[in-house]
Amino acid sequence: MPVISEPDALEALRRQDPELAEVILGEAERQADGLQLIAAENFVSPAVLAALGSPLANKYAEGYPGARHHGGCEIVDVAERMAVERAQALFGAAHVNVQAHSGSSAVLAAYAVLLRPGDTVLAMGLAAGGHLTHGSPANFSGRWFDFVSYGVDPETGLIDLDEVRALARAHRPKAIVCGSISYPRHIDYAAFRDIADDVGAHLIADAAHPIGLVAGGAAPNPVPYADIVCATTHKVLRGPRGGMLLCGAELADRVDRAVFPFTQSGAQMHTIAAKAVAFGEAATPAFTGYAHQVVANARVLAAALEAEGFAVTTGGTDTHLVTVDPAPLGDGVGVDGRTARGRLASAGMVLDTCALPYGEGRGLRLGTAAVTTQGMGETEMARIAVLLSGVVRDAFDVRAVREEVRELARRFPPYPGG
Repeated sequence: MPVISEPDALEALRRQDPELAEVILGEAERQADGLQLIAAENFVSPAVLAALGSPLANKYAEGYPGARHHGGCEIVDVAERMAVERAQALFGAAHVNVQAHSGSSAVLAAYAVLLRPGDTVLAMGLAAGGHLTHGSPANFSGRWFDFVSYGVDPETGLIDLDEVRALARAHRPKAIVCGSISYPRHIDYAAFRDIADDVGAHLIADAAHPIGLVAGGAAPNPVPYADIVCATTHKVLRGPRGGMLLCGAELADRVDRAVFPFTQSGAQMHTIAAKAVAFGEAATPAFTGYAHQVVANARVLAAALEAEGFAVTTGGTDTHLVTVDPAPLGDGVGVDGRTARGRLASAGMVLDTCALPYGEGRGLRLGTAAVTTQGMGETEMARIAVLLSGVVRDAFDVRAVREEVRELARRFPPYPGG
């Protein structure tokens, strides 16, 4: 059975609320019983789980260390200072705010610092892989700001920096956002900084996906180039679900005020403590090796999927992300991403769909962070590609694949000995 906080706490939950305990146990079993290939997910360490389930969850702590609006914050202040200092050292940032509840709330705070309602913002369009906070009309960003979208080259799938510069010169945005939820290549932050300077715009890096690779030295660091870096603390970084903002000293006070009191109230001190644990883990040589293995696994997976007949966008990956079009596997009929995702789910392989740089169909977005945390390597990635292909083609018996997937997952449990 996977680790779930402290055994005594779980037993207490079982006695008091057995129905909810069964839900938690069921989810733990689901995570351990299949292949978790969602690019935004990972398995946190038992130490991170322990911090999340700690008595720090009881403490109300509006404000910042040494300047709280509640008494009794002396100890939780230590936890927040530890999180900040560890993140500063990890990413080379002059200032870090660790209170953001999510990546989206971090982006909201960044916009609050640098923009006013109605300002023009240049960001990757949603159809090309941009996030909801990059101008979706269903999101606060699309309602409060005037977004202009850049995309990717339909042939290569790569960001066309000449187009970005031309759009910037034509629209003179107040800010430019670089970042994506499905772009598998490194972003050229220096080039975006040059474009921003060319038109007098601020540069915001939404590094929610690559920040864990940055921590492990497996991806370029946006901190030296962006005015504000927004990020999540989960995904490859392997911390609790949450957000953070990194910036220079000149914006420190404004960033902190944008988080509290402008967009959030009380900080979640148990989550902040868990972030501190994750930052400490990410500063180790073991994490550096892990981050590079995540990329190595993704590259093998991309190459193997291409060999199986998938159309791999950008021809490969530099990161933990692999995005593919399953349509070529349909023998002329075509297989849409949503159909492929459903077939794969029935075989125990859990992943997402994504936009493609061409057409209206949906592709598949895979990530190697979670399976790498479990200890899987290149050999397993090659086999996973074969299983994926067989299921999407409807050429394999799904029940047989489901059993093989279950056996593979059991050989690499997310919490060994739990």
